[in-house]
Amino acid sequence: MTHRWRWIPNALTFLRILLIAPFAAALMAKEYRFALVIFFLASATDAFDGFLARHYNWRTRLGAIADPLADKALLITAYLMLVLTGVLPAWLFWLVLGRDLLIVCGGLAFHYGVGRFEMQPSLPGKLNTLIQILVALAIIILLADLPMQPWVMDAGILLVAASAIFSGAHYIGVWSLRAWRTKRQ
Repeated sequence: MTHRWRWIPNALTFLRILLIAPFAAALMAKEYRFALVIFFLASATDAFDGFLARHYNWRTRLGAIADPLADKALLITAYLMLVLTGVLPAWLFWLVLGRDLLIVCGGLAFHYGVGRFEMQPSLPGKLNTLIQILVALAIIILLADLPMQPWVMDAGILLVAASAIFSGAHYIGVWSLRAWRTKRQ
């Protein structure tokens, strides 16, 4: 019975992908309250599809790839739009994007140069993503004239930069060591 509903988590992931365009448009138009509504809707679909996939074992290979990509796309879009509207400095966007590209390129290099690559998010990587989400959310709340301390802007920029650098360096260190050990064997 529940087998025929397996498609729901993937459908929710693709709904989240579809929400990226209106989210970007709302940020670009400086409609921050509408952007928050979309962001919370996207977050709810993420939580719900994760619950369904785990609880009913409706995990799929497509979902395992599309879900984190949808999350990253939403987050990268937030930072890009906040840069394009002059809210955040461009270097922060390039640092966030560069870290993600470094991880993807490093994973591909490992896979094709060393051996099978199974991406496992590290604790610093998970913490970096959480920091990016919370900082983007806090900044959008501040821009929406909702209760938020103004210092979150400067502190958030520094926190995102530090966590991106640390987690990127951590991934490089861990996967370089893994590659070295694998090649030595």
